[in-house]
This record gives sequence, C-alpha cells and structure tokens, in this order.
Amino acid sequence: MNNNIIYRLFPEPVFKYKLENFQNFNQDLSNYIYELRENDDRGLNKSNKGGWHSNYFKLGLKDSIQHKFTLEIQKYIIDVFQKYGWKTKNVPISINEMWAIINKNEDFNVLHSHPNCYLSAAYYVKAPPNCGKFEIECPNIAKLNSFPSIEKPNDLNVRIVSIDISEGDLLIFPNYLPHKVAKNQSNDDRIVISFNVGIK
Repeated sequence: MNNNIIYRLFPEPVFKYKLENFQNFNQDLSNYIYELRENDDRGLNKSNKGGWHSNYFKLGLKDSIQHKFTLEIQKYIIDVFQKYGWKTKNVPISINEMWAIINKNEDFNVLHSHPNCYLSAAYYVKAPPNCGKFEIECPNIAKLNSFPSIEKPNDLNVRIVSIDISEGDLLIFPNYLPHKVAKNQSNDDRIVISFNVGIK
C-alpha cells in the first residue's frame, strides 16, 4: 500500500558529540581518576559489576581538571536543551553530580537509569577497541513483555540498541532511559565519566 502514513511518535533521543580537543582533556582526566582510585580503592558499588566506581567529583575546585571539564561540556548540554526546545535563557542549568567508572577486562555495568535529574551523560576518557558498547533498552515495558515473532528488525520493533563508542565521545540522553554497558573484552581499562544534569 502506497497511500498510508506512519507517525513515528515520541522519539527517545541519544545525542552523541565528539568533544573538541578531547586529547587535551583525557590524559589529565585519566590521571585525576586514577589518583581518586589510589586514595579510595574500594569506591562505590552501583551499576558496576567488577571495576571501580568513584565517589562524586569535587567540581567546585577552580583550575582543577574536573572544573575545566565541566566548563567545556556546558555548550553541549545547552545544545541538547535547545534541540529539545527547552528554555535556556535565565535558567540555572546545573550538573548535579559527576563520577567515574574504571572497568577492566570482563567488567560491565548492568541495566539502570538515573533518577532525580533531567539528563544523564557518559563521556569516554579511555575506550580501547572491544571495550564494550553502550546499550539502550526501550523504556516501554509493554514492548518488552508482549510482541509477535520478529521477522525483519526495524525501528518499530527494536528493543535494544548498541552504540559504538570511542575516546572523546560524549553521550547525553534522558535520565529515565534504561542503559547498560557491555563487558570490556579488551585487556586495557575502559574509563567513563558520567554525570547528571538538572535545574537548580
């Protein structure tokens, strides 16, 4: 039939950016994160299975690498707000918290979402080949529990999407979107910085 219309309603976006001059940030960010681990080798147990999850970064330390990084990513956050059509003028948009995860070989992150914010993000400081894709699951629970057999995968029946990543990639997405990170199949560390965005 050629006279039909398909309305693709209520899209769930993931915005992917390549950080400008990411090489200038990543070495210093990596050093900072490894130093955090040296001072707190236990870290936190959140979505990580294996690996190490930091406590929240101290973002208010001026001239620190983490402070410089937050200043750099502000333009990407504003761009996402504008693409959504949300107000940005005189709106106190803020990074609520930021942390890092170091995943070694076979380490991964289970399915989770980030409550009490509007946007969440993942930034790749170290991403060797075969370190694991970023995976998004459809947030519509009905689609996960009841569906006919799929003959031809397409954007109307997909339930999980895997996104290739590399160093310097910044992913920003709605906080409620269920996501996970596949096993690190490389022999090098995968280092990811995550953060949540809200309005004060």
